[in-house]
Amino acid sequence: MEGFFNLNKPAGPTSHDVVEQVRRLLRMRRVGHGGTLDPLAEGVLPIAIGRATRLLPFLQEGEKRYRATILLGVSTATYDAEGEVVSIRPLPPLECRELEEALSSFRGEIDQVPPPFSAVRRGGRRLYERARAGEEVYAPPRRVRIFRLNLLSWEPPYLTLEVACGGGTYIRSLAHDLGERLGCGAHLHRLVRLQVGPFRLEEALRPEELEALAVQGRVQEALLPMDTPVRHWPAVVVEEDLLPALLSGRPLALEVEEGAERVRAYSPAGRILALLRREEGGRGTVTAPLWRPFRVFPE
Repeated sequence: MEGFFNLNKPAGPTSHDVVEQVRRLLRMRRVGHGGTLDPLAEGVLPIAIGRATRLLPFLQEGEKRYRATILLGVSTATYDAEGEVVSIRPLPPLECRELEEALSSFRGEIDQVPPPFSAVRRGGRRLYERARAGEEVYAPPRRVRIFRLNLLSWEPPYLTLEVACGGGTYIRSLAHDLGERLGCGAHLHRLVRLQVGPFRLEEALRPEELEALAVQGRVQEALLPMDTPVRHWPAVVVEEDLLPALLSGRPLALEVEEGAERVRAYSPAGRILALLRREEGGRGTVTAPLWRPFRVFPE
């Protein structure tokens, strides 16, 4: 069995808890997830099975979309509802116009400091390990991209946003930084992940629904193809006589659509075999670009 499950993680368990649940359910060890959700968070959690785990890094390249409810006026140590309250400040009179003005400074490419309680490594240890040990922690800012940041509702003191962003963005930090920008402090009250690349919440299964399918022997019905994270890349079919070279990692001269930099390669029978990267130049009399495999999936 190999491929992806699109699961809807409930609030409470960690992402690792869900992975362990799937491992026990399928009696397989090679299981991974596509992007950590905090225990408080809900929503889309792609689960990779078998060799599909090798495609998890490409999910980080896709857009992620969230619905975030932020509580203004209360700041916490973890930047979310699970942390100790560190300050309570009065709410200024805020209209949608002031909120939109504050939100505008967080759109596009911004520098963001990860929360002190996060899985970012500093000096070989996770920040949350240092923070729990009572150390003062700080991570340098990182460049993140926020494609869209829309105000959905304002019911003081609760603010609900829809956020579309790139990988590495912390919605907890966004909530905290917005609170500081407004001068009243804030923390993330609730978070629902709506999308990770091609995986969407409206098509996701609850873990108990996957378990029910497994009990009925129908779990394959929920399994998405192994190439799901890279379906938007151009595809090329490699002829039988070139398969040994492809599977041994040798570059090939292939007819690929103009402008492509990475492609997915299939056998004539339609099975994904490799991911290839464009290589400039040629060899001997070959002047066409060569395509070098950088992920190979032999039988």
